[in-house]
Amino acid sequence: MHAMQYTFTLPADYPMDVIRERVARTGHLLDDWPGLGLKAYLVRERGKGGSSVNQYAPFYLWHTVEGMNSFLWDGAFQRPTDDFGRPAVRQWTGLAYEEGDAAGSPARVAVVRRRPVPDGVPLSEVAADAVRETGRSAAVDGALLAAAVVDTACWELVQFSLHAGEAPDGVEGEVFQVLHLSEPGRGLLTRGRQW
Repeated sequence: MHAMQYTFTLPADYPMDVIRERVARTGHLLDDWPGLGLKAYLVRERGKGGSSVNQYAPFYLWHTVEGMNSFLWDGAFQRPTDDFGRPAVRQWTGLAYEEGDAAGSPARVAVVRRRPVPDGVPLSEVAADAVRETGRSAAVDGALLAAAVVDTACWELVQFSLHAGEAPDGVEGEVFQVLHLSEPGRGLLTRGRQW
């Protein structure tokens, strides 16, 4: 499993209905993309849900690298770059993936928690903790799924989860509204630890 995200931070007065209409019009285009586990079309709005910014920040879980590369290089990624500029595309290697009890429900919110991999702790312990945390996140009432991924270039660990209702109480991380969920290969994402 591989994860990918790019973020467009938009002006404070940007009409976020433009993004909603864009996703309503084009979100279905990835509903059958080969190699894609899922794409969550995520937004945050300034002044809502604790957000200080307007953002459009799609998050992807890929079950093949070929699918991810095809998306980036065969033209699909050109559409958002033509409209908003070319963003930095973050990529992470998968550590764990689990389905939650609300797996068949529509996704309403996503939580993205980022933290550094601590120095002085064996990497095997960090990875084992991430696997356990993924299981706990997936076990939260209303969770659709949870994943843990890592960027070894900057040693950043990311926990990603989707929920059918509001974000769980006491959750740490950025909370996004899910506008659409494309999930053509979700069933092909390997559950549990990724090694």
